[in-house]
Amino acid sequence: MSDTMVIGVTMVNVLPGSERTAFNELNKIEGIKDIYHVFGEYDFVVIIEVDDLGRLNNIVDQIRETSDVTATQTIVGAELK
Repeated sequence: MSDTMVIGVTMVNVLPGSERTAFNELNKIEGIKDIYHVFGEYDFVVIIEVDDLGRLNNIVDQIRETSDVTATQTIVGAELK
């Protein structure tokens, strides 16, 4: 990784009853560091660590294209090493 890492936190909603399938699909996306199944407004919190905003955008697009995903919301932070 470069000296600067971009960290994205994406909250994900999925179709009711499809949590396990969605989790398995999200696990296949390269660049996702952690996936947490949560209760409340969102179904998952996804932690993404990449080198640049372009790559983060690509990963969020892949999450949105997952068949069981109905909505996402992403916040972005940058960590200097």
